[in-house]
Amino acid sequence: MVFNTLTFAAFFACVLLLHSLPFSWRVRKINLLIASYIFYIAWNPPFVLLLWISTVVDWYAALGLVRATRPANRRAWMLLSVVANLGMLLFFKYGNFLLQNFTALMAVAGVQYHAPKMDIVLPVGISFYTFATMSYTLDVYLRRALPARNFLDYALFVTFFPHLVAGPIMRPTELVPQFETPRRANARQLCFGLGLMTLGLFNKVVLADTFLSGAAERVFDKEMPPGLLDAWTGTLAFSGQIFCDFAGYSTTAIGAALCLGFFMPDNFRFPYAAVGFSDFWRRWHITLSSWLRDYLYIPLGGNRHGPLRLNAALMTTMLLGGLWHGANWTFVAWGGLHGTYLVAERRIRARFSGYRPGPLALLGLGLLTYMLVNLTWVFFRAKDFSTAWRVLRGMLGLNAAAKPILPIIFIASVATIMPVLVAVHWYMREQTLEAAIARVPPALIALVWGLMVFAIVISQGAGNAFIYFQF
Repeated sequence: MVFNTLTFAAFFACVLLLHSLPFSWRVRKINLLIASYIFYIAWNPPFVLLLWISTVVDWYAALGLVRATRPANRRAWMLLSVVANLGMLLFFKYGNFLLQNFTALMAVAGVQYHAPKMDIVLPVGISFYTFATMSYTLDVYLRRALPARNFLDYALFVTFFPHLVAGPIMRPTELVPQFETPRRANARQLCFGLGLMTLGLFNKVVLADTFLSGAAERVFDKEMPPGLLDAWTGTLAFSGQIFCDFAGYSTTAIGAALCLGFFMPDNFRFPYAAVGFSDFWRRWHITLSSWLRDYLYIPLGGNRHGPLRLNAALMTTMLLGGLWHGANWTFVAWGGLHGTYLVAERRIRARFSGYRPGPLALLGLGLLTYMLVNLTWVFFRAKDFSTAWRVLRGMLGLNAAAKPILPIIFIASVATIMPVLVAVHWYMREQTLEAAIARVPPALIALVWGLMVFAIVISQGAGNAFIYFQF
C-alpha cells in the first residue's frame, strides 16, 4: 500500500477512527499493530514472514544481551542479530548482484561458469526495517538503551506503518517510549499532521510525478545521446524529482504519525541550500546519515585516529551507503563521489580555516555544492555506466551530433520549478516549517492548502510507487 492512493486514504481514515475510540491504550496499540501488518501485507503477503523473523530475532537477541554475564555471550547475541538481519538483506537485495559479479570474475579468470537463474524479489522496505531492528540490539549491546518493557511496544516500533517501508529510519529510543503512555492527537496536531500529509503528497504526486519525472525519464531511459540543454534539464529534473519524491514520502509519514499523536524526526532540512557536503548530509536523508555515522563511521575510527584513518572511514561509509541504495555499481560510484567530496572538503576547510564567507560567497558556494551534487545524481539515476557517461558527456557539451530529446513544455516546466524549489530551500535554510507557517495568515494557509488538494486530485494517476521503495 502506498500513500498516494485512494486505498490508503480509506485505510488511514479507518485507522484514525479506531484510534479515536475510547478503547484501552493496549487495545489501541494492538489496533495499530494489526493496521501496520495490513499496510505491509497489501503489497505482498508472504514477505511479512521476513518482517516477523527480524522482529522476533532482535527481540530475543536484546533479551539475551541483558541476561548475558560474559562478554563472549554478549557478542554472540549481538552477532546473531547482525547476521540474521544482514543475511536477509544480502540474499534478497544483493543475491542476484553478487551472483552476476561472481560469474563475471570467473569469465575474467577464463572459467565459463553458468549461474542458475535466481528470480529474487526484493521485499519492499527491507533496507529500512532491518536497519531499525539492528539499531535496537546494537543500542542494547552498546548500553545506550534498555530493551522495550513488553513485546507489543517493540513489535509496534518495528512495524509502525508510517515509517515501515521507506523511513524515516527510527531509533528505539525515539519511538518505543512514546508507546508506553496513551497518545491521541489534539486538534492542533491533527490539523498540522493533515497539512504535512497534503504537502508531502503535493510534492510526490504533482511535482515529482507530474512535472519532473517526464524530463528525467526521456533523458536517462532513451538510448539517444542528449545535448547540453537536454542533459542538464534531465539531470536537474531528477534532482527535483528525487527530493520531492523522497521528502514527500517522509513528510507524509511524519504527518500521518502526528495525526495519531506520535512524533517522528525530520528527514530533510532543505538540502539544496547546503553549503558544502558535510552540510548536505546534515540535511539530506538525515536519519540514514546519522545511522551510518553512529553504527559505521564512528566504529571505523571516525576522527579520533588521524587524517588517514578519518578519510578511510569516510570513504568506506559513503561507499557502503551508496551500495545500501541499490545492487548496482553506479550506486557505489555515487557514494564514492560523495566520499571524495567530503574528503576534499575537509582538506579545503583545514587550509582556509580562518575564512568566513560573506552572503554572496555563501550563495556561490551553495550553488557550487548543488551543481556538484547534480553530477552525482547522474550515477544515482543511470541504469548503467554507459548511460551515465552519455549524460555526463552531454552536460559537458561533448555530444556534438546530439538531436533534441525534450519538448519545450518539459524544458519550461523544469526551468520554472527548479529555480523556485532551490529558492525556497534558501529562504527556509535557517528556519523550520513550523516557524514559517506560524507567520502566515490563516486565510492564506487555507487558500494554499485548498490549491494543493485540488492539484493532487486533478493530478492523481496510477499511484506511482515512491522511488525509495526500490531500496
